[in-house]
Formats: sequence, structure tokens, C-alpha cells
Amino acid sequence: MIDLRPYKRRLGFLVLFVLATFLMPIWSQDNASVEATLSEYFEEYTAYKNQDQLDMAFDVLDKAQQFAESSLNEKGMIGTYNRFALLNLLRGDREKAEFYLARANRMLESYLSYPSGEGFSKFVEAKLLFSSDLNFRALQELIDAKKLSNDRNLLNNMVLLEGMIYMRIQDYEKASISFNALLVNTDPIEKNFLTTKAHLGLAQLYLQTEDFKESIKNSINALELAQRNNFKTEFLQANEYLAQAYEKDAQYKLALQYKENIVKIKDSIFTIDKLKAETNKADKLAMEDAKAVITRQDERIEELSESANRSEITAILTSAFLTIISLLAVSLYRNNQIKLKTNDLLQTKNRELQAARDAAVQAMEAKTNFLSTVSHELRTPLYAVTGLTHLLLEENPPDHQKEHLKSLKFSGDYLLNFINDILQINKIDADKLEPASIEFYLKKIISEVIDSLQQSAKEKNTKIILEYDDNIPQHLMSDPLKLSQILINLIGNSIKFTKNGEVRVIVKLLKKEEENVTVYFEVRDNGIGISKEQQQSIFDSFEQGSIQINREYGGTGLGLTIVKSLLGLFDSQIELKSEIGKGSSFFFELELKAKDSVVDDVPFELEQKEYDLNGLHVLVVEDNKINQVITKKMLAKRGIGCDIAENGMEAIDKANKNQYDGILMDIHMPGISGVEATIEIRKFDRQTSIIALTAISLDDSLESFYAAGCNDVVTKPFKPEVFYQKIGENFVDAKQKKSAS
Repeated sequence: MIDLRPYKRRLGFLVLFVLATFLMPIWSQDNASVEATLSEYFEEYTAYKNQDQLDMAFDVLDKAQQFAESSLNEKGMIGTYNRFALLNLLRGDREKAEFYLARANRMLESYLSYPSGEGFSKFVEAKLLFSSDLNFRALQELIDAKKLSNDRNLLNNMVLLEGMIYMRIQDYEKASISFNALLVNTDPIEKNFLTTKAHLGLAQLYLQTEDFKESIKNSINALELAQRNNFKTEFLQANEYLAQAYEKDAQYKLALQYKENIVKIKDSIFTIDKLKAETNKADKLAMEDAKAVITRQDERIEELSESANRSEITAILTSAFLTIISLLAVSLYRNNQIKLKTNDLLQTKNRELQAARDAAVQAMEAKTNFLSTVSHELRTPLYAVTGLTHLLLEENPPDHQKEHLKSLKFSGDYLLNFINDILQINKIDADKLEPASIEFYLKKIISEVIDSLQQSAKEKNTKIILEYDDNIPQHLMSDPLKLSQILINLIGNSIKFTKNGEVRVIVKLLKKEEENVTVYFEVRDNGIGISKEQQQSIFDSFEQGSIQINREYGGTGLGLTIVKSLLGLFDSQIELKSEIGKGSSFFFELELKAKDSVVDDVPFELEQKEYDLNGLHVLVVEDNKINQVITKKMLAKRGIGCDIAENGMEAIDKANKNQYDGILMDIHMPGISGVEATIEIRKFDRQTSIIALTAISLDDSLESFYAAGCNDVVTKPFKPEVFYQKIGENFVDAKQKKSAS
């Protein structure tokens, strides 16, 4: 009879040893830390892969695999195997790719639920099918993969593969949609790489559809991105597309240049040593995996053979094994419970963060709507203030009253500028502004801005000097209104802080390539200057450097903020050099389009035409009683008669029954708006000119006014000279044309 007591004692030590070996890591391992480390490995692997350093990518994945195995992280192991499959497929080793994909799928079968891992595996399967020219099956796999994963990087790669599949089956429209979607991607890991691949996809698409200009354009974009980010394979591919496109576009010299580039690039990229290193690395890792499996099997056989002749010990060990398994099951269950609690806590925190984000968005929207509403509502009474002040000043008041009226007018103008600044910032913050593309004459725009600020400069005894480069093309395409706003703020800011000095406006041509023109702008003064500390925050809202400066010089502190934001719309930025007591220099560059083919039939410098408005009869559509009175008096000053309509329906009725020389249409009215009223009037009268009068708000769009049928727009409160000029241009000219016909 065998004495089992020594074995039982040893069994106790064995159980304690196994528990210490297997259970302690489970309790001590921080899952979040493991996931973060794996993410770092995967990002490093992606960078090496995209730069064609496949041997380094294999090394990083090997480290990730060992780390995932030592951490018992099954998700990490699945992710590693899928990436091994992609890397081997990139090398052209389909057999090893299928081997690693099979390992990932086997682990997924034993995993209770891991949709993201399944989605990744289906993406790898789609890549394998695509490499076998099974395009429609690959598309189906991608559809299934998209349903399982919400990983942005993986989804972007799926979109790229979709575009490549559509290219192969010659569905160019869908391919173009996929590639264009990636041109503006915000991928957290592969933004530049995906953009490069999208440009290459479009270059190939346009090459196949024989749009060689677009193919060249996209190939050059891809070339620049690939060179900047060291994407070697993509750099080679861009050169190949450029060689083909230039050759087919009969630009043989350029085609030859890029063909020579291709030979040099291939010599530097595809070396025998590099291919051997990658092959050896892949074979070594695959062999190590196979050896690991064999070693585990040998150890198992050895254990079984050693225990074959010890039935009693086998029974004890079996019992111990079952005990250990039970303990492991309990520990895993508890670990799983901890994971579930942690997930619940994370979900709760995510919901709280989502709620906080939603609250912040709502607060921003509320602020935007509040500022928009307030600025719009202030314009209406401000129209009454400025309008009545203008009328009183024209009635030759006594000198003691004239000073008060001028002060009132100055206050009204200041308040109007402040409201305009708030509305401008509000529009930029709400993404309501986009740069237009209109033909204009740059020197004329700058001269008008300087003329409008001459009075302010005279009050400061300051000269404004323009240095303009005559090599700048006369006909340019951009947004002259926003450019004017930028220059008004910069020059006005320099004038405000410069007394008995000069403000120099410098505009010069930096370069011109075909239609692309780069122009340098600088506004330089010899005023009070800005300290280094103040320069850090000078472009922030409501920031003027210090409270003392604000008190002495006044202003809202919004001008430079508007400049910075507007330049951002042009993909440009404002720069500053300044020294206390010596002055400041603000400068920036703008990319513009030149239109040199346009012939100067009419000179740009046209003086404003004087119009005889006497005898005109117009319809004024205005719901505010005070504004009705002011508008009527301003019209009467120039001999213009008018009828009043208090709402949109009344305006439609009067326009239908009477003949008017023009209509002044308020936009914001109770009932139907001015836009809706204009649309209805245009159904029966397409001849009468309509000018929109509006205290324009955040949601207003000038394009919508013109689309409705308005001929022009005047914003309230308006300057009288602008108001009369618009009436002349739209009503008098139209009346004369009608009489002539």
C-alpha cells in the first residue's frame, strides 16, 4: 500500500505555487495599461508599414504578440494575428497571411463576443479576396465588416479598399466618392497616408478616364505627401502615374523625367538585402510560432508518459488539476465581474462626458443664438437713432444742438461697429462664413479701405502710405469683402495706436505660377508697440494688451480676433513683429487666382454716378412704425414718393395692383418674411427692382436674398449716401432702360 501523505503535502505546495503563478498576474495586471501599450505597439507597426520598413514592422508585431500572450490579453493576440496577416499579404506571401488569419479566427471562435475583432478579420478576408480578384465577394465582406466595427481607422481603411474595388470593376463614380471622402479624413493614426492613397486612387481613376490634367494634379499631391512622410511605395507609384499621365498628355519631356525618377527610386527601395531581411523575418516568426506549438505538445506528451505508471498519483493530480481549474474558474469569474463593473463605470463616465459635451454644444448654440438675436434686435432701434440723427443734422440745427447730435451720431456709429464685430465673430464661430471667389482689382480695394480711414488718420495727425507692387496682376479672384474687412481692422488698429506718425501699407508679389499668385501684405506703424507678453494674447477676443490701454484708446478688442479668424478661412495666418516704443508690423500671405486673360475694356477706377432721384415712386415694406417714418423722410429729402406696406401680404397685394419704380423690402417681418414676399411678387412681376433692407442676422444668407429675386441688399442701419446710391443704381437705371425700350 502506497503512503499518499507525502504526495498530499507536495500537492498542497503545488496548488499554492500554481495559484501564485497563475492568479497573481490576473489580479495585478491593469487591463487599461495593457490596452494602451498594445495601442502604442500597433501605431508603431503602422508607421513602419506605411514607410515600407516591413522588417521593423515585423519586429514590433512580434513584441506586441509576446506582450499580449504574457498579459493573457486575447483581444491583443487576435489584433496581432490579423496585422501579421495584412503584413504578409503586403509582402505577397498569401500562404502565411491565410495562416495568421486562421489563427485569429480560431481565437475568435472561443471568445464569447468581440465584434471589433470579427470586423477586423472580415476586413483581412476582404483584402485576401481582392488580391484573388474576387471583387464582389470582397465587397460583401466589407459590408459585413462595417456592421461589426466602429474603429475610425479601420473604417477609413475599409473605405480605401472599397474605392480600389470599385476602380477594378470600373464603377468610377463610386470609386470617386470613396477616394474623395478620404481627402478630408480626420483619421487619428493614418491621416496623411490615407490622403496620399486617396490622391493616388483619383490619379489612377482620371488616368483610366483620360482626364490627364486631374490625374497629374492628384499625382503631384500624392507625390508631395509621400515625400514629406517617407511613404516610399506611394512615392514610386505617384512617379509612375505622373510618367503615364504626362506621356498620354503629350508632355514627353516631363514623362521622361519621371521615368528616370522611377528607375532611381526602384534601385533605392527594392534592394535584394531588404527583401531577404523581410523574408527572413517573416519566416523566422512563422517558424517560432510553429516551434512553440510543437514544444507545448512535447511537454504535454512528456507529462502524460511520466504519469502513466502512477495511477494513484494520477488520481491525486487529477483531483488537484480539477481543484486548480475550479479556482481558476472562480478567479476568472471574479475577474470578469471586475471587468463588467469597470465597463459599467466607463459607460457611466462616457455617458456623463457625452452629456457634458452635449451641454457644452447647447450652451455654445444658445450663446450663438443669443448674440445673433441681440445684435439683430439692436440694429432696429439703432436704425432709428442713426436715421433720426442724420435727418436732424440736415435740418441746420443750432450750433449748441449740433455738437450734441454729432456726439449722438458718433455713439451710434461706435455701437454699430461693435454689433458688427460681435456678429462677425459669431458667424465665424458658427462656421457660417465661407470665402467667395469674385473677380476684383486689388489696388482699388486697398485704396477704398485707405480712403475710408483717412479721417481717423487726420484726427491722429498720422499719414497712411501705400506701397503697391505694380507687378501684381490687375484681375484677381478671391473674396474682396473679407479682404477689405481684414485690412480695415489692421489699418484701423495701427491708426488707433499711432499719433503723429505714419502707417505704411505694403503689398507685393511674392510669386506667380500660371494662374496661382501669392501676395504679401504688411501693415507697419511707428506707434506705441506691443510687449512680448502682450503679443501672446493680442489675438484673443476682447484683448487689447492691458486695462490701461483699453481705457486710453478705447475699442472692443475684437478687431485682431476677426483678422485671425478671417485669414483662417483662406488657410493663411497673421504674424506679428513689434517692439515697445518703436511700433508694430502685422503681415500675412494670401494665395489668389489671376485672370490675366481678361481684357481691360473699362477702367476699374470708376467714380460713383450722381443720380436724380426726384419723381421716383417706390413701395416701402416695413413693419416697424419708427422705421417707416425715418425711411419715408429720407426718401422725401430726395424727392421720392412712397407707399407703405406693413407686412408681406400687404406688399404682395400692393405690388400686384400698382406700378412702382422699385420696392424696398424689409426681410424680418411677422407673418411671411420679406424673402417669401419677394418670391411671390416675382411670380407676376419680374421687372420691378427690389432692394432688401435687413438688420442681417447669423442665419441670413445674401445668396438666399438674391435667389429669391432681390436685385440688391442694404444692411440696416445704413449710411444715407449708400442708401441713395443703391436706389439710383437699381431704380433709376432700370427705369431709364425701360423707357429706352
